[in-house]
Amino acid sequence: MTARLTPVSFEDLPGWHCDNPEEVLTGLQDCVRHASSVKPYKTGSLGLEWRDFTPAVAALGEQPPAREAEARRFFEAHFIPLKVSPGDGGQGFVTAYYEPEIDASPVRTEKYRYPFHARPDDLVAVNDANRPPELDPAFAFARQRDGGICEYPDRRMIDSGYLDGRGFEIAWAESRIDVFFAHIQGAARLRYPDGTVERITYAAKTGHPFTAIGRVLIKMGEQDPATVSMQSLRKWLADNPRRIDEILWRNRSYIFFRKAAVSDPSRGQVAAAKVPLIAGRSLAVDRFIHTYGTPVFVCADSLVHLGDGPFRRLMIAQDTGSAILGPARGDIFVGTGQAAGEAAGTVRNPADFFVLAPIRAAGRLCA
Repeated sequence: MTARLTPVSFEDLPGWHCDNPEEVLTGLQDCVRHASSVKPYKTGSLGLEWRDFTPAVAALGEQPPAREAEARRFFEAHFIPLKVSPGDGGQGFVTAYYEPEIDASPVRTEKYRYPFHARPDDLVAVNDANRPPELDPAFAFARQRDGGICEYPDRRMIDSGYLDGRGFEIAWAESRIDVFFAHIQGAARLRYPDGTVERITYAAKTGHPFTAIGRVLIKMGEQDPATVSMQSLRKWLADNPRRIDEILWRNRSYIFFRKAAVSDPSRGQVAAAKVPLIAGRSLAVDRFIHTYGTPVFVCADSLVHLGDGPFRRLMIAQDTGSAILGPARGDIFVGTGQAAGEAAGTVRNPADFFVLAPIRAAGRLCA
């Protein structure tokens, strides 16, 4: 989807002078550090490159802001806000996600029966170089079999035992619904019976397209589009155990995880940008359009339950998601645990998006 970028002033950003963007500076430094020392980020179609942010980060290192007002002045001195307008003339839209905390066991027991799987050894990444002509171009992963590549078994086949007995189970949960929603969120903190806490985070997926079960249930007349939420979906599944297969298997996509330490409990998982997420400041975006590390001001006046008053906040692009498509589409990382999940599950709001482009880059993008 195309987008139009229109330069505006910081005075045009609703609530800019009431926001405290200090945490975004941390996220910006994290992203530039990773891109420069580990692996560069791909440039999104808007045209911002990760290197565009290095002069600002260098200036930040020389004199880091010590207070909220100084952090705002830093952005005002080094960046220009560009309003992102979708090419179809529509408004932007924002949702939210979180990191679940789930009781789990490192071994299967009578109580803990539903597995989280690590990436299988027959799953391979595919691209134009190795993709067979019969495989849908949308598939980024597939199955390596007998020297050839084919579509990987989907959620139904895996739930029915395709991976059983092959040793790819990381841990086991009591609730199949918990496992499914950990797939949707792409990560979870697992709490074991001995008190140990471990994180699992996204490693790969089968490659099948993501299907939102909320849309499935709305089409079936089982959910109201005006009130559908993660909470309402979980309740429906819990109330209709005999229909769980029917609904969950409509989402053929299946997520595989890897273990990760919880080195800083205040930060979220290491996500697509390969840096720890920041609760309330990290934003999942369309990775083909936006470049990781980009500061994005989000204004969603109808979203009032994530803070005091309307949501008007500077964030930073650090993640992506299968359902996050388009230039003015974002997914807010709310945090970890049940309270974060309750808050995230009801976020479905129109929003305006402004990318903060370094001054020199802004001239290039708007030329």
